[in-house]
Amino acid sequence: MDFVHRPYIPHETVAAIATPPGEGGIAIIRISGDKALQIASEVFSGPVHTYKSHTAHFGAVVDYQKRSIDETLLLLMKGPHSFTGEDTVELHCHGGSIVTQQILNEVLRAGARLAQPGEFTLKAFMNGKIDLTKAEAIQDVISAQNDLALKAAEQHLQGALSKKIKSFQSKLLDVAAILEAWVDFPEEGLEFASLEEILNTLTDLSNKMRSLSSTFHEGKIVHEGLSLCLIGPPNAGKSSLMNALLGKDRAIVTAIAGTTRDLLEDNMRLGGLHFKLLDTAGIRETNEEIEQEGVRRSLKAMDAADVILLVLDSSRPLSEEAEQLLRSSPIEKTLIVWNKSDLKRASLPKTDFPHTAYLSALTGAGISELKTALQNMIWSKGPPEKHEVLLTNSRHKEALDASIDCLDLVIEGLNHQVSPEFLSFDIRKALFELGTILGLDISEQILTSIFSKFCVGK
Repeated sequence: MDFVHRPYIPHETVAAIATPPGEGGIAIIRISGDKALQIASEVFSGPVHTYKSHTAHFGAVVDYQKRSIDETLLLLMKGPHSFTGEDTVELHCHGGSIVTQQILNEVLRAGARLAQPGEFTLKAFMNGKIDLTKAEAIQDVISAQNDLALKAAEQHLQGALSKKIKSFQSKLLDVAAILEAWVDFPEEGLEFASLEEILNTLTDLSNKMRSLSSTFHEGKIVHEGLSLCLIGPPNAGKSSLMNALLGKDRAIVTAIAGTTRDLLEDNMRLGGLHFKLLDTAGIRETNEEIEQEGVRRSLKAMDAADVILLVLDSSRPLSEEAEQLLRSSPIEKTLIVWNKSDLKRASLPKTDFPHTAYLSALTGAGISELKTALQNMIWSKGPPEKHEVLLTNSRHKEALDASIDCLDLVIEGLNHQVSPEFLSFDIRKALFELGTILGLDISEQILTSIFSKFCVGK
């Protein structure tokens, strides 16, 4: 069932286990809300109400009969100087799943409600401690699968994206104020800026917004990673290449054609990126029912993949299946891999594919060159600059593009001398769309979609 968060009730006290399930050195139970101190006083052995904010205290968590459950470290952070902006208590106990659940049960018995996914971060957002881009960045930091994704998420968390959006808003507001003045005081002859100056300002702003929007392609690669599909005729060495790329024996390798019958999947990191690596059945005409299904799945995976490694045997003349794959593979996302370079090379045809590598999956020779070719193919214009702000979230991209569309209508209207009152609507819509990125005038449906992706306890 899809998660739908409860209507937000200011300062309602919630609690949850904030550390991953299982056994570990410590576990943390987090409590936040108006009754956090009262509840902590009921379950903790020390005088919680006398403690100063941002202090740590050693004691024990006790049950309703005052029997000790576990020795515990209590951290107290009084609102508004806490992550949520409310009184917050954390109980750090031994990291066993049973003892942690027992402590949480006592906290709930004392009056807290079990927090829903992302509810602590939702509290921080609703209490004005963070905007929505920072809230989403928290989840991106947690779920980052590679170094580049983590850097992008940290940038957003530190406010780099918010700063850009707010700068766009500020310039739009200045222009909106001038247009409103023209509408409200048409007889006064007010002119805070000339039409040419306003057009220059809006054109420059539109270009900067488009520049940010254009980073989404790279941002999506960084955030989500790429699917990398190994395609080729039987016995070209796809499974051997998969093992060589992963550095382990993931796929069965034999001299028998058609050994791989189904898709094999594993994860790989390369150049700071995350890849989902797929090995597929060799593509050829066959009457064998199981192999036919494997070929069908291979072609489907090929269509869906972000990048295709078309593996061909360089020691033999091209087979009919290999020639067909060369004709049908999309040039823009295919890297030709001439395998078995440790053997005598056959006469190879010239192709139109710009990305090519020669290697021996058996000996490992040429694997590093393949990885370099793969990175060059992905980052055709070079990898993102370290300090470049990337859009990694499709919600941000859609809102920014909608704002750009409204801004273009304003520019077009000014060029055609459209009355200012009609342009004011478009500029307000542009401001509204930018505001949704930060969380202004955001709908309940969008909040549900965002915070449902969070884990309980965050």
